Formats: sequence, structure tokens, C-alpha cells
Amino acid sequence: MAVLIRARDVPATERAEAWLSIVCDTLGPLDVRIDPDAPLHGQIEAAQLGPLGVGRILTSTPHTVLRTPGLIRRDAPELYRVVMAVSGTARLTQDGRSARLRDGDMTIYDFARPYELAYDSAVELAVFSFPRALLAVPSDAASRLTAVPIRGDAGTAALTVPLLRRVAEDVETYQPASAARLSTVVMDLLTTTLAERASQTAALAPETRADVLLRHVHAFVERHLGDADLSPATIASAHHVSLRYLHRLFASQDTTVAAWIRQRRLERCRRDLCDPVLFDQPVSAIAARWGLPDPAHFSRLFRQAYGMPPAEYRRTSLLSAF
Repeated sequence: MAVLIRARDVPATERAEAWLSIVCDTLGPLDVRIDPDAPLHGQIEAAQLGPLGVGRILTSTPHTVLRTPGLIRRDAPELYRVVMAVSGTARLTQDGRSARLRDGDMTIYDFARPYELAYDSAVELAVFSFPRALLAVPSDAASRLTAVPIRGDAGTAALTVPLLRRVAEDVETYQPASAARLSTVVMDLLTTTLAERASQTAALAPETRADVLLRHVHAFVERHLGDADLSPATIASAHHVSLRYLHRLFASQDTTVAAWIRQRRLERCRRDLCDPVLFDQPVSAIAARWGLPDPAHFSRLFRQAYGMPPAEYRRTSLLSAF
């Protein structure tokens, strides 16, 4: 990874200001509080793995990083971040919860809401940033997981944590084709791990019929994204519920059935367009494979979601990878 700042390379009197500047440039507007009498030691590194930002923070200086309401009003991109303690301990606080992270533990936080990340001793952290749309977990489930610790030695996390460690170490050594595919693997594993933790959290309270049904519907949609005939009506029929009830179920998630299907299809298309191995496949073929057979309609949807036509997005993504 590129070293953005190494404290020992900066004059001692300028280190705190330089550190804050790099933190804000890399992670967004933040407030950093460091004891003025404490010597600042450490370094910050950053790289890109497809749509994922990957960062490493190493420091032996106790300090606190805060995202305040005022900073959020200035700039609030819709990002999730997963922070993992590679060594040492850190504490992430958000939404009235606090997660103390030790070696191999991780948690998720929402960059659009206030949070506090604090270290009181030497620590190495790996931070993975990604747009909310990349996480195929309902927003309400994700919001229940902020600042909830996920131990790295059990369940799916036992697979995810070693991969994240290695990615943070080797991110700049991957070939473009490998990096594009690996970003998909990382997001799939993160999604699975977070969904598993969400289920464990929900198990602490009685699970409603609606919770169970929504989980099954999401899985059904993922399996049938390539079916151009997938619709609210077919989903309702497959799950033996009325169309009205299905719409009400998604309304509770602040979305619609059609919007969820569209989002998941577009995300699958975006992933394939960023994959150098699939460069020879026409954009229209990729869209059709994910249930969007009308090229003009697909192009309009893609531009609305990602800010540029699919062919241009593919070109930009692949050029940046080389």
C-alpha cells in the first residue's frame, strides 16, 4: 500500500496537523484528538481494491477520531466501513453501542452518522470502505450491527478475517483481473458474515414472521436475478403471500420490491463490467444475463445509479486498474 504519512518523516511540531490532514484526505472530514504532550508515532497507508478502499493505520500514540454532526453536515457520503483490529485494541462507538476490538475482531460503522474510534495503546487497524449499495444486507439489519463486535474466530468470520488480513498486506501486488474478482469475493464474504451476525443479533429478540419472510425473499431474489420475468407478482406467488403484503414488507425497509431487484441487478452488472476477464463480453450481454435485456433501458438505469453510461464506467474502471 502507498504510505501516505510516516510520522517520523515529519518534524515533531508539525506531526499532529499533518496526521489530521492525511486522515481527513483519506477517510473524509474527521476530528482527531491527541494529547499535545504525547509524541505522535505511526503511519497511514491506503490503496484501492476495485470499488473497495483499503487502509491501514499503525500508531502507538493514544488518540481519538470523531465524526461529529457538524462534519456530517459538511460531507456525508453513503459509505459503510468495516474496521478490523490486526493487533492491539480499539473501541468503536456509534448509535449508543460500543465495540471493543481485539486482535482479529471487526465491526461495521456508517460514515453518515456520528461515531468515535479510540485507541489507548499501540494498535494496527485495517479499514475497508465501500458504498452502501455494495452490501446486500437490508439497511435496518446493517443499522443494528453498527458498533457490534464480530469475533474473528467463529462462524463465517473465521474465514473472512484471515482474508482481510492478507488483502490489507498484499493489496498492491494483485494483478488487475485478480483484484477485480477479489473485491467481489471480499464483499460476498463480508455480506455473509454481517448477515450471519445480524441473524444472531435478531435471535436475542423474538423473530417475527415478517423477518423470516423478508430473509427468504432476499435469498429468492438473489437466486433469480437473471430471470427477466422476476417481478413482485412472481415473488409473492412463490412465497404464498399477497402482493399487497409483499409491498408492505419492503415499505418497512424504506424501499420497494422493484427497487430492491433493480439495485441488486445493477450491482451484479457493475461487478461484471469491472472484471477484466469479461472485457470481451458486450455490455448488452452482461445486462441481459442479469435480467436487463433492453440495452437503452439498462443504460438509463445504470447512469442514474452510477453517474455514467455502462460502457464509460467499464472503460474508466479497467483503465484505473492498470
